[in-house]
Amino acid sequence: MSGDETGARGFPAFAARRGSRARGQSWWGKAWADALEDTSLEEDALKNGRAYARTGRLGPITVSPGRISTTGYEGDTPFKTVLTLEQLDEDDWESLWEKTAERPDVVEELLAGELPPDLLEAAEDARVRLLPGYGDLEADCDCDAFDHPCKHAAALCYQASWLLDEDAMLLLLLRGRGAQEAQEELRSVLLMQAILGGLGDEDEDEDDAGAGAANDEAQQEETQAAAVQLPDGTPAEEVFGRAPAPLPELPPLPGPPPGQDASATGVGADPLEQLVTTAAVRARELLAYTHGFTAEPPAPLDLWRDCVRIAATRPGAQVLARLREACGSPQQLDRAAEAWRLGGSAGLDVLEEAWTPPQADIARARTALTAGWEHNELPELEVRDNRWTLAGTGLQLRYGRDGRWYPYRQEDGRWWPAAAPRHDPAEVLAELLDG
Repeated sequence: MSGDETGARGFPAFAARRGSRARGQSWWGKAWADALEDTSLEEDALKNGRAYARTGRLGPITVSPGRISTTGYEGDTPFKTVLTLEQLDEDDWESLWEKTAERPDVVEELLAGELPPDLLEAAEDARVRLLPGYGDLEADCDCDAFDHPCKHAAALCYQASWLLDEDAMLLLLLRGRGAQEAQEELRSVLLMQAILGGLGDEDEDEDDAGAGAANDEAQQEETQAAAVQLPDGTPAEEVFGRAPAPLPELPPLPGPPPGQDASATGVGADPLEQLVTTAAVRARELLAYTHGFTAEPPAPLDLWRDCVRIAATRPGAQVLARLREACGSPQQLDRAAEAWRLGGSAGLDVLEEAWTPPQADIARARTALTAGWEHNELPELEVRDNRWTLAGTGLQLRYGRDGRWYPYRQEDGRWWPAAAPRHDPAEVLAELLDG
């Protein structure tokens, strides 16, 4: 089975069922077949449909709002069969859920993903139809048969009862609501009724209390205010009734310590802006993990990685100078910051870590590189772990654990990140060769 909750859903073709019943066996499957037979005037067409349904010659079935369709072959001739069922409108659904909300047992089963038979009673109270009635189910088939419905359409009607045996909630989809959407609408009705019920209880309490209670409360407040006095005998009502005095002016901010300039700390950039940027990046990483875009949550940064992150944001000259001095290896920090700037935390991992990728990833990369060049034009590559070096060129591709390829260029005997990573190694290699 494939598809989504509110759109079309696909089901594989049913195998032959020789000697078995053609009608559905579940409560809803039988109810569908009963409704179908009660509203049909062509008994012969139904008999032929039951026989054809058991042959397994209908193809896969698609169920969508108001529609069931399938395809098949009659000999060498293909055909397509479509059943259409009238969808309920918005008022019908609202009325159905309001009546359903009055039946706790039905609500409980619906929210658990089941379709209880008692839902039919709620549908009757709401004056809506779930099962097909007279003139409600239309059949259309592009075969050349004169019967209406033809055996293909009748067979599809019976196979629909088999689908209801497997998932009765498909009946709601046929009427225009997927299971999840139906449950959400029912929850909304339940919530609204609870809110309105709570407001109604409050109104009743207020009516019972009457207007006299409000007058009594006001009189009590006045009496209490008049009775309370301050230690000097002044009535509290007189003091608390006065307008408040204005607040004093704020004192000036303290200046820097004597003999020290404000810029001596070396923090030349706005620290608030850096904090906001850091928080935004961290939030993005957490959201990516929450929504399944990354396999693992972002790891906390140690002192080194945090220094690299700060250096990669191109801080003020004084901050960068202090970071380079503190790390003890300015060139190492510069390379790490460039790797972070181009690829983030994953880019730093690619710079510092060598690892062995899965063979499947290696095979896909070789295929992509081979497809990107004509025969005998692909440069010779020396492969070692996740690092693919172009012999004699000072160029290198590095494969990251995030599935991206990182271009590197050798300068003064050290490998430096050359550009942003990509998923296609052929594109990265072409850009490296173009310089």
